[in-house]
Amino acid sequence: MRWSKNRRERIHRGARALAACALAALLGGCGLLAPSGSLGVRSAQLQASEGGAMLELGLDCRLSGPMQDALDHGIPITLAIDVRAGDWPRARARATPAIELRYFPLSRRYQLRQGDSEDVRSFATQAYLLSALGSLRLGLPIEFARLAPGTPLHVRAAIDPTALPGALRLPALFEPAWRLASADSTWPAAAR
Repeated sequence: MRWSKNRRERIHRGARALAACALAALLGGCGLLAPSGSLGVRSAQLQASEGGAMLELGLDCRLSGPMQDALDHGIPITLAIDVRAGDWPRARARATPAIELRYFPLSRRYQLRQGDSEDVRSFATQAYLLSALGSLRLGLPIEFARLAPGTPLHVRAAIDPTALPGALRLPALFEPAWRLASADSTWPAAAR
């Protein structure tokens, strides 16, 4: 049986297409082609009172595919918020409040909890949960209430890989789909 040049070329082209599909499936299974998530600080304003300080924070968050899958299977996602007042190396105050995103499959409810507080907000969909990150009120230590007007506030948010279950900690350190962090943004402290 003789192979024509045209037939061999079609076979090679088909083999290359099959290899490309197999590579895409392999990378997709590893999470390398999954759309990456994004996290940004939209707004930050410090409200000082005699009893303490409150940070009004607005986050823009989009979870990657593996993060959404983990959340939908009941694995909590914790965001660590790093708030520093003053310029480096003389930070006048520092706090790291946490925000926990969680889904309960039996009740089909998403929940947002700020730090260790008992105040839990509940949502029907993941979209409402992520939208609620746009209007957070976080309690800060009393040092933030004593800041001079015009002191710069540095705010950064990132996923906390140490809060994940053991099986997900290693992928959270190395896989790009698990990298979720905002840039360090600077905001002026509220004038009194």
